[in-house]
Amino acid sequence: MGCTTILVGKHASADGSTIMARTDDSGHGSFEAKRFEVIAPEDLPKTYRSVLSHVEIPLPETGLRYTRFPDASPHKGLWAGAGINSARVSMTATETLTSNERVLGADPLVELRESQGVEGQDGYVPEQPGGIGEEDMVVLVLPYIKTAREGVLRLGELLQKYGTYEMNGIGFADNDDVWWLETVGGHHWLARRLPEECYAVIANQFSLDDFDFEDALGEGRDYLCSPDLREFVADNHLDTAQTDGQPVQRFNPRLAFGSRSDSDHTYNTPRVWALQRFLNPTDASRFGFQGDSRPDSDDLDWCLIPERLITMEDVKYTQSYHYQGTPFNPYARAEQARIGGADQRGMYRPIGINRTNFVAALQIRPDKPATTTGLNWIAYGAMPFNALVPFYANVRHTPEYLEATTERVTTENHYWANRIIAALVDAHYHQTIPHVERYQQKVVAAALQVVARTDRAVAELGEDAANNMEDSRVYELLEAANAEIADMLKRETDDLLDKVLFDASLNMHNSFSRDDA
Repeated sequence: MGCTTILVGKHASADGSTIMARTDDSGHGSFEAKRFEVIAPEDLPKTYRSVLSHVEIPLPETGLRYTRFPDASPHKGLWAGAGINSARVSMTATETLTSNERVLGADPLVELRESQGVEGQDGYVPEQPGGIGEEDMVVLVLPYIKTAREGVLRLGELLQKYGTYEMNGIGFADNDDVWWLETVGGHHWLARRLPEECYAVIANQFSLDDFDFEDALGEGRDYLCSPDLREFVADNHLDTAQTDGQPVQRFNPRLAFGSRSDSDHTYNTPRVWALQRFLNPTDASRFGFQGDSRPDSDDLDWCLIPERLITMEDVKYTQSYHYQGTPFNPYARAEQARIGGADQRGMYRPIGINRTNFVAALQIRPDKPATTTGLNWIAYGAMPFNALVPFYANVRHTPEYLEATTERVTTENHYWANRIIAALVDAHYHQTIPHVERYQQKVVAAALQVVARTDRAVAELGEDAANNMEDSRVYELLEAANAEIADMLKRETDDLLDKVLFDASLNMHNSFSRDDA
């Protein structure tokens, strides 16, 4: 799965929130319709079985309520994607990562092996289940953790015990911290706490570029890892940095566990370069086309301090980015794109790509009471043509417009309405994009008005109620707010579809300027 993740520490955001956002993208030539739902503690299973790998895992007896974004079709499993639980911890899973042959040779991925022969006969080999993967991780972890750090440790234990069949990056956040975990081979992992004043961008490539084994295997304040990771690195000669024969303490995991391929330079690194250039725009010496950090750089920093505090509008822009203002923009006009040389449109993989299924930007607001802390900012479909809209996480049910997605194409649910709009706008970009831009600003402003009004109403119930995650009055206020936002979103999305369809119809290739005689 090709995705792009941005992590924002609490001192890097405009309001002190921790933020994680990730485009959930299907592979080339496929799409997955998505739903938004809430799972109550009493509905949590006691045993989990993966559809893809067939691994069966017993689950804790009790868990927490949480939001999630499963596939509308269950044929490949849940793929819950992201969410926020009632302990106000968020999780996004996963960002597919690259690796290298040395790692996979030393710790092979744990893949499903089908049974061979007939049971009871000579030569029969029973099925060997695979490990866990993107299909499974949110369901296995998010309902059972109360801090971001606990999320790292629970997932780490599962990886060590059951293994994984793919390389992935997973984010966890709470009021204070954002943690990023990356898997290493079949059973190993490491994680780093994002510095509070920083942001990080990850784009399908093993990303962590600095690690402290002493902290990870000791106090674990800023780094964590599987217990034998240091020996794994040494025994398999994975560290390629020049160390002058000194023992490995701090090292660059990207060199040891990641890739430096030609395909990285068109698919992965340009996205990181582009967003670092957007969030640190005046650092021209680093982020110019000929600077120290270019679209094909292999040593882009994992995290940086932004030049200004990051807003949710910035997050939306990053998740929609398609190289605006550069020669690589696929929507640049041909005559502009060719100025000064060859046509470079579409040269690099965009972040705002056609095959995005959904984005959940998970915001944990520390200045709000417990019941209103978590917001799921939701967008379905291709990001340049939709809106990222907030919905409260501490609810018992979600609006039908976002929850009742099926495989049937219909404008009665938000996913398919956005997919249709994107296809129409893409084909008639310059004629129709003004409608999209007005829509994006209007619906987000309207939704934020509802959130502000609801925050005040919850606070007026008093401190005890506002911090009681099971208070029925709070539930009613938050669910009513979500319903109001969803109703507004449907009206405005229907109106946008009407405008875009009209303009696209006028500009069809089989039009003719002469009217009836």
